[in-house]
Amino acid sequence: MLENIVIVGAGQAAVQAIDTLRRKGFGGKITLVGDEPWLPYQRPPLSKQYLAGALEPQRLLLRPQRFYEEHSIETRLGRRVAEIARREQRVRLDDGSTLAYDALLLATGCRSRPLEVPGADLEGVHTLRTIADVDRIRLSLSPGTRLVVVGGGYIGLEVAATARERGLSVTVLEMAARILNRVTCTEVSAFYEAEHARHGVSIHCNTNVQALLAQPAGRQVRAVVTGEGREHPADQVIVGVGAIPNVELALAAGLACDNGVVVDEYCRTSDPAIYAAGDCCNHPSPHYGRRLRLESVDNAFEQGTSAALNLLGVVTAHDKVPWFWSDQYDLKLLIVGIAQGYDSVVLRGDPASRAFSACYLRGGELIALDSINTAKDQMAARRLIAARARPDPGRLADPGIPLKEVR
Repeated sequence: MLENIVIVGAGQAAVQAIDTLRRKGFGGKITLVGDEPWLPYQRPPLSKQYLAGALEPQRLLLRPQRFYEEHSIETRLGRRVAEIARREQRVRLDDGSTLAYDALLLATGCRSRPLEVPGADLEGVHTLRTIADVDRIRLSLSPGTRLVVVGGGYIGLEVAATARERGLSVTVLEMAARILNRVTCTEVSAFYEAEHARHGVSIHCNTNVQALLAQPAGRQVRAVVTGEGREHPADQVIVGVGAIPNVELALAAGLACDNGVVVDEYCRTSDPAIYAAGDCCNHPSPHYGRRLRLESVDNAFEQGTSAALNLLGVVTAHDKVPWFWSDQYDLKLLIVGIAQGYDSVVLRGDPASRAFSACYLRGGELIALDSINTAKDQMAARRLIAARARPDPGRLADPGIPLKEVR
């Protein structure tokens, strides 16, 4: 019987595991270790409302301080786990203290991928992953500031939208042929490129960053140099070129890792006493027939729940259809499923209306859907994708037929 659970990492997966453990009656000791000074908080608003100054830090918290007090959770914040001693079932923290465990849950998340070019360490060059990151960035984002965003994915475009609404001059540099290249079809990419252009964002695709240049005196960034030799003036630069799973601790402990900490369908690592959940975790997806590592709040929530249930002996396979979202200007993009491998796209509605969906099919089966300002489609798609529906393309393309009725 478990008496002592240690959770490494203080994000959505960790909080959901704690909540599930206590709600299901676990009365043993739970210790939460997080390397930031903050209690677990929401990350999606960082590039939107928090960057815009519309939220106070306390409103980002997933649970207030009293939640941890009422549930007798020991928190070790601002501390990093330096080592996992698997044989002794102990973790050593960076202050030299140790914590014994009967079961260990790794929810270590990701970190921002750095830009590896000359000048990437100049002042005014930022990544955006934590409250501290945004607090530094906000000090420099005043109207008229020339901001260059490197990367045309979700984070980069959300930052671009927020910065434009704050009156900054914004340029986005994307190395792929189109923005959102890895996650959406060409129609959705074209729609978002047009929306950003309408708001005054300058987007350059097929563009590789070669170097960042400093002011003649000092180390403040002044320009971003691209492959064709062009200089893009920059007072500030925000880098959004992806994330790296935090697996170093697991690797050093000898756990299997491959683009994340490798787990089975029950969130167990190669050590039966150690589980993993959330962005750091590479898990099998029976639905899609492949392994996935997902960076999403929904996946962290679901895996945190599944891991906790399995820790308690409630056998629970993790096989959920994932979903994601992105807020840019007044547009709500909701993504259901994994579109990789699609062979056709059916549009529901006209992009010019600013409310439409893109349905991704593989061999006639609906595998994913992007909905822009059409939340009802997203809700119906979750059920259809889970049921492996093969909808009639003609009916699928008719926005006058509710998606839940399309067969």
